[in-house]
Amino acid sequence: MIYNLPNILTLSRIGVIPPLIALLYWDHPLAGWFACGLFAVAGFTDFFDGYFARTRRQFSRIGRVLDPIADKLLVASVIVMLVAVDRAPVIAALIILCRELMVSGLREYLAEISAGMPVIRMSKWKTAIQMIAIGFLLLGEAGPTFVAPYLTTVAIGETLLWIAAALTLVTGYAYMRAGLEHMKRPLPRVRRRKRRRATAPIRAARSTSPAA
Repeated sequence: MIYNLPNILTLSRIGVIPPLIALLYWDHPLAGWFACGLFAVAGFTDFFDGYFARTRRQFSRIGRVLDPIADKLLVASVIVMLVAVDRAPVIAALIILCRELMVSGLREYLAEISAGMPVIRMSKWKTAIQMIAIGFLLLGEAGPTFVAPYLTTVAIGETLLWIAAALTLVTGYAYMRAGLEHMKRPLPRVRRRKRRRATAPIRAARSTSPAA
């Protein structure tokens, strides 16, 4: 069932993308705070949809498909927009986006051969640092300056995004190596169904027809 609480929370992460894009174009000091708060709420839904799915036993196939799609759409959209408004380093953003595309392709391939994607503990750290970095970058110049002029909100966000990009390379290599191990294995044989001869129905009809 699509309209249960976990799936609604998952869909809400997709629904906040247009408001976030609009806030990035809004030239107002409060826009950064609103964008950061909205992104933080969307990040919390990523935890609560899994929590409610486990506690309420509301698991569904569409929920399993939508959850990673919603996460990647939200992160990719915000990172692209941050680059567009000159708030995020281009190279770090490219590393993160390319890794997400690669992992998505590997996950799709492994699903076809009924193999699971290994969970790497470092990827959780990468995700946490990446989300915090995006929050600081969304806040932008509207955020406080801790030690002027070096330790600003933007500087902290860019530094954390570079750290997330470095962890992305490490985890991406680990996922690729695991995927290549599965690719080296021979594909399972598919049994071919024997085609019935075209003359079989005719012979059956002749055998059951009365004699003339």
